[in-house]
Amino acid sequence: MGNSLFANCCRHVTDLIFQTRSFNSPDERSPLLPKPPTSCAVCPEMPEAARCAGPYPDIIPSEAVTGSLQKCTEYIQDLSEAKDEEGMVTVCGKSCLRPGVGAAGLFEQAEASHAVAVLPADLGDRPAGLVDHAQLLEACQSCVKLEDSGLAHRSCRREEHVAAADAGDATPGARPAGRGHGEGQAALHLDTALVGPDSMLKHRGTAPSLGSPGTPPSALPASTGKILPAQRTVAPPVSPGEVSSKARDASTGFVVTDSAACPGGRSSCDPDSQAQALPSKQHQQKKRRKKKKLTLLEHPSGVALMNGSGPHESLKGEKDARQNGHEEADPGEDGNDQEVIVIQDTGFTVKICAPGIEPFSLQVSPQEMVQEIHQVLMDREDTCHRTCFSLQLDGNVLDNFAELKTIEGLQEGSLLKVVEEPYTVREARIHVRHIRDLLKSLDPSDAFNGVDCNSLSFLSVFTEGDLGDSGKRKKKGTEMEQIDCTPPEHILPGSKERPLCALQPQNRDWKPLQCLKVLTMSGWNPPPGNRKMHGDLMYLYVITVEDRHVSITASTRGFYLNQSTAYNFNPKPANPSFLSHSLVELLNQISPTFKKNFSALQKKRVQRHPFERIATPFQVYSWTAPQAEHAMDCVRAEDAYTSRLGYEEHIPGQTRDWNEELQTTRELPRKNLPERLLRERAIFKVHSDFTAAATRGAMAVIDGNVMAINPSEETKMQMFIWNNIFFSLGFDVRDHYKDFGGDVAAYVAPTNDLNGVRTYNAVDVEGLYTLGTVVVDYRGYRVTAQSIIPGILEREQEQSVIYGSIDFGKTVVSHPKYLELLEKTSRPLKIQKHKVLNDKNEEVELCSSVECKGIIGNDGRHYILDLLRTFPPDLNFLPVEGEEMPEECKKMGFPKQHRHKLCCLRQELVDAFVEHRYLLFMKLAALQLMQQKANKQESSGALENGASPENGTADSEKSESEDGKIDDNVTGLDQVKELAETIASDDGTVDPKSREVIRNACKAVGSISDTSFDIRFNPDIFSPGVRFPESSKEEVQDQKQLLKDAAAFLLSCQIPGLVKDCLDHTVLPMDGATLAEAMHQRGINMRYLGKVINFITKAPGRAQLDHIFKIGISELITRSAKHIFKTYLQGVELSGLSAAISHFLNCFLSSFPNPIAHLPADELVSKKKNKKRKNRNLGNADNTAWASMTPQELWKNICSEAKNYFDFSLECENADQAAEVYNLQKITLLREISVKTGVQILLKEYNFDNRHKPTFTEEDILNIFPVVKHVNPKASDAFHFFQSGQAKVQQGFLKEGCELINEALNLFNNVYGAMHVEICACLRLLARLNYIMGDYSEALSNQQKAVLMSERVLGIEHPNTIQEYMHLALYCFANSQLSTALNLLYRARYLMLLVFGEDHPEMALLDNNIGLVLHGVMEYDLSLRFLENALAISSKYHGSKSLKVALSHHLVARVYESKAEFRSALQHEKEGYTIYKNQLGEHHEKTKESSEYLKYLTQQAVALQRTMNEIYKNGSNANIMPLKFTAPSMASVLEQLNIINGILFIPLSQKDLENLKAEVQRRQQLQESIKSGKQLEPEDKAVEEKEAEPSMPSAEIPLTQSSA
Repeated sequence: MGNSLFANCCRHVTDLIFQTRSFNSPDERSPLLPKPPTSCAVCPEMPEAARCAGPYPDIIPSEAVTGSLQKCTEYIQDLSEAKDEEGMVTVCGKSCLRPGVGAAGLFEQAEASHAVAVLPADLGDRPAGLVDHAQLLEACQSCVKLEDSGLAHRSCRREEHVAAADAGDATPGARPAGRGHGEGQAALHLDTALVGPDSMLKHRGTAPSLGSPGTPPSALPASTGKILPAQRTVAPPVSPGEVSSKARDASTGFVVTDSAACPGGRSSCDPDSQAQALPSKQHQQKKRRKKKKLTLLEHPSGVALMNGSGPHESLKGEKDARQNGHEEADPGEDGNDQEVIVIQDTGFTVKICAPGIEPFSLQVSPQEMVQEIHQVLMDREDTCHRTCFSLQLDGNVLDNFAELKTIEGLQEGSLLKVVEEPYTVREARIHVRHIRDLLKSLDPSDAFNGVDCNSLSFLSVFTEGDLGDSGKRKKKGTEMEQIDCTPPEHILPGSKERPLCALQPQNRDWKPLQCLKVLTMSGWNPPPGNRKMHGDLMYLYVITVEDRHVSITASTRGFYLNQSTAYNFNPKPANPSFLSHSLVELLNQISPTFKKNFSALQKKRVQRHPFERIATPFQVYSWTAPQAEHAMDCVRAEDAYTSRLGYEEHIPGQTRDWNEELQTTRELPRKNLPERLLRERAIFKVHSDFTAAATRGAMAVIDGNVMAINPSEETKMQMFIWNNIFFSLGFDVRDHYKDFGGDVAAYVAPTNDLNGVRTYNAVDVEGLYTLGTVVVDYRGYRVTAQSIIPGILEREQEQSVIYGSIDFGKTVVSHPKYLELLEKTSRPLKIQKHKVLNDKNEEVELCSSVECKGIIGNDGRHYILDLLRTFPPDLNFLPVEGEEMPEECKKMGFPKQHRHKLCCLRQELVDAFVEHRYLLFMKLAALQLMQQKANKQESSGALENGASPENGTADSEKSESEDGKIDDNVTGLDQVKELAETIASDDGTVDPKSREVIRNACKAVGSISDTSFDIRFNPDIFSPGVRFPESSKEEVQDQKQLLKDAAAFLLSCQIPGLVKDCLDHTVLPMDGATLAEAMHQRGINMRYLGKVINFITKAPGRAQLDHIFKIGISELITRSAKHIFKTYLQGVELSGLSAAISHFLNCFLSSFPNPIAHLPADELVSKKKNKKRKNRNLGNADNTAWASMTPQELWKNICSEAKNYFDFSLECENADQAAEVYNLQKITLLREISVKTGVQILLKEYNFDNRHKPTFTEEDILNIFPVVKHVNPKASDAFHFFQSGQAKVQQGFLKEGCELINEALNLFNNVYGAMHVEICACLRLLARLNYIMGDYSEALSNQQKAVLMSERVLGIEHPNTIQEYMHLALYCFANSQLSTALNLLYRARYLMLLVFGEDHPEMALLDNNIGLVLHGVMEYDLSLRFLENALAISSKYHGSKSLKVALSHHLVARVYESKAEFRSALQHEKEGYTIYKNQLGEHHEKTKESSEYLKYLTQQAVALQRTMNEIYKNGSNANIMPLKFTAPSMASVLEQLNIINGILFIPLSQKDLENLKAEVQRRQQLQESIKSGKQLEPEDKAVEEKEAEPSMPSAEIPLTQSSA
């Protein structure tokens, strides 16, 4: 590939960039963060909600976030010392930073990921799809107003305050902790500040690291909210006494993929792309063991599937540019301008003097705004109750929005005074709201109710607080006595009970300390005129815990008691009035309990891990919740009844213009990294706000709280506008879709449209705009929410549409500007420009499907909408008269009639298909060139005898025929490449024969160009009502053939590929969602689920696919049930909702034969009213029809739905039979259906098998939430860093990988804020690297963040969370926190039992972990139960002869040895030995080890027998030989844990290392050359391993396979 060139270019750039800078004083900080755009953080009339939303200002914790490898600095050896050069840094924008549009292809498409997967083993463990939950930190706090001058996001910035470390652990020189920038800064003033030499880079220093004892977690350095420059590792904050400087060797470019990002997914990694990671460069670590570390990947490096079902790293970046025939990105896109980044001065310390407390120091930075100091003070434990104050320097009030560097006289050591200011009504309300938030700060009710982006996290329950602190405290944990290892009964192997309550263990902190009984607005508000003139702003009513009722006046001077009672108004001050500036000070005086509890509450609040309290970017809903008391809350009540449109209640008449915001953020400049970060961040922020607003609006629409804009029409046809968002229901209005399937088509169209919007957004062409789109399913209805094109409501649609068709192809218009814009998207989206006929038989040229409409808004922007057929139709589900489908399709019973005609292929499938064809193209051409070269025969002959691969069958024959020829082919492929390039560049130098070769290859694979590989699809083929002109008849024929090939490719390659990956365990779904993700990554739609299950039943290794079969069946059942539930709910009135849902669940899951529905009580339902309101109900069914459903009827419907929709015949008539026949757990089905439909049930134990009473009652249904689909904007630069980091790690350059990943973490934080699923993947990989590099405590800290984030963003029992728990347990064990490690493993096992059950390959790994830890703490009997279970599961899923099973036998033997049961030990070790001998041969290291161990066991057994005989013979005076019974050492247990978790350390000598490096290079060259044209088949792989063997430590190769 052109990689070497790319690498050279990057190397050149890195030399320019990474001029190191050394730090001499602990107080200096690495100044690598650009300054914020000059902007105001809170505007004068900013909503109080924004200022004070959230008791904890947002935080971006973690040293990792600041990019510092806090400890890693010790390892970073090749540090070129350079003296404080504040060098100018240039970045060659074009060469590396942004792969051009073509190469970049689509960065987004989270689901689309079949990206390059370069993951270390653990990342391989998980499904890759990123649930892009993310958001810039001020979740709700931002209030955005758009001005014409550009976009000024005013947004409130908050940040976490960082306390100075306790004197106890701060070294004398330690400076007080720096505190961070409110990530919130979404302020976008488009002015020169962004780019000029002004764009300072800065980075706050942090003092104590997360883990230092005594630093409350609140004291985390919030990282910067500013934008980080590209490719630059932020130099770590320096701990006192450590002088750090570092440079990085970035010899790799950025890996570019044309499809989506997959920051981690076993499903997305195919084994081949996980080239074995080789040891890192020598880091001569000063303080660490002299061991060379080696990461090994989980799976045996097997075959990359030929058909592109695995991500082929190889072809990506370059192929994409080539394949669509354009070599270089449009230069305008990137601009060649060099980025210049100026390093700016460092921070300083100021003293803060606040009333009533000792002055304290605060680390600040010149780029910071005064406002940010306000935020810190509002979050500090001792100043959190102040909201209305100003900061003064020498008597001058500082302007809130001034940057500190602009303030005269402010320098190191200046004293800032906190001065209390008079209140206004707005300030008083902000104050009350802030106090209420502080009182509620530990209350989880918002998370259970799914509001304000709160979500649950239970990690702290299992770690008993923060791991960082306790790490030092619990060192004595190694003394065995203290550890209670008994697992709860229900998680022991073989246990049948699956309790639900354990899902949400009671958190001690949630029994909130009650500070007040009631705090509410008084009924006397607002103050009458005469009192206003005395300064009264509002009245509050409080009942203290001591039961004292008081009325409080909020006045301009503060808060005081007045003499009013509940029924008498007397506003005069009471005596004493306790006038206080803050409400807290007043309440402290009148209620001793308040004083005590409030301070205790604040202590607890600041001790929680910041990740437990930051808002998530998108709302996560919990499907279970405990019974909660509904407490009085004035702020909540007020919010519910004021028209709170997006928190703007204080901006008179102002709602957000969503369309303007969404489009303006897209128009932001993106020439260099800071600009791109700012732009991506703004896009992300607006999207997440829009999603939240759209969700709220959709619920209001369905609940009937929004007035329709066409109220006279029938309910189904109504449309709504709320908060500048347009809402429509998913019904077929005006027979728009009657040719496509009516209501069914109208129901799927919005999701198809959303996929189109995602795709066009990802391609990101300047000048082409899409609408903000969110699809919400709620209470059985589908609502589409869209932003509104300016001016569209004033005109008829016919006049507005200037491109496309409004009647599915009868009348069609086109427009040159649209053609030009869409032409730019056609390459990455593989869409062919084509002509269609309109009603007057004129030819019209289009570059999209006909119903894609172009409208120019009143703002002059070019919008495209109705993108429901961006991708080509799926012919397997679209029978067309007179069209013959390929053989593979007919064999499987296709084409089949589907419910609607909008079935499209997924984008991932299109990409995989094109890639597959590209491989074929290269092979055909190479083969012919070889033949020409050998002068065997004319090139044309080659094609004929290869059978023209028009239909998919020849493909495979071709590829097989060549596998033998890799080596000689390498040269051929290179030639083809060069040839293709020269031909494409229209060079006259190519001889006609070579041209012929390319032309033939193009023709064979269906390329639309003769001279280069370029496959495109015409989305209008087979559209009802679309006609093509005669002239393009041949082209249309070719297109039809291509579509048939793609449909056949899905069946013949992708589905078998998926099943094969499941068989190899490269894909390990644990529940329905992860299975769906795995299918989607391979481009298989869910409607093929039945086919996938059928394929599994016929697969040779059927037993080893048991887990996939079970997940498939339960997914099939719950999806069919969901379809029925949807129509069922449409007939239910709001008053009968809980009764209806509980009745449905009883019919679905309960063994009770005839559940009876409880209709709402008659006295509530007046007969008259009903007749009138008939119209209001959206469904047309009778409102009580739902009550007559029976379990028999429901299951019959489920079976017929499964047959009709998925073409699968279920063999069960009720829940019990389903559970029995398919071995399913009812609790798992309950979880799946609840999550899919948004139902929330009460957390209690349900008895599903009671035949005498129904399982669910109305009281058990707590809520129904919306299920929301939306666009997930991506952080593209961060993603490239992440991938390059992964690639580096893969190659064994751990240190460089670590730096790149830290850099990625920084950039992700910049774009997404602190919480996002991609940040989670980053932290996980970072923890893994820390661990491998021997830094256990850092690994623990990063993994703890990953677990918290996974719980918060994905859900507490999501499969990813389960795996994060397992990794955390390993790192806890390595840190000698044994009991914590066990608790975490028990938690993971419980979650897995709940989500899937026991019979899953991952359970073997989990049980091995538990067994090993228990062995380590000498709980031998328990240990055996888990290890033997693991052995049984491994034998089932990996086959009894696999190396995993051998390892399992060995682990069991070790425990038996410890128990002195040598016979059993021998038996197991023999089994293991046999496997090693057969698999690896006599002379292999492993086989020898095993044989040694067998000898040892035999000696021990003999010795024991002798002793026993001696005892029998001589009785009590026998001479007993002492026997060696040893408890296993922690080190040996850890070593085994590392092996089973796929982590391996291998001691290497210097010579080994040299050989290894040479080996790596040799392999890379070999692979480079092969990659472009073909994937290795297994035989070659084996050859390669053999060649490698002499130069590699022998332990490596087999362990690659056995490391699980």
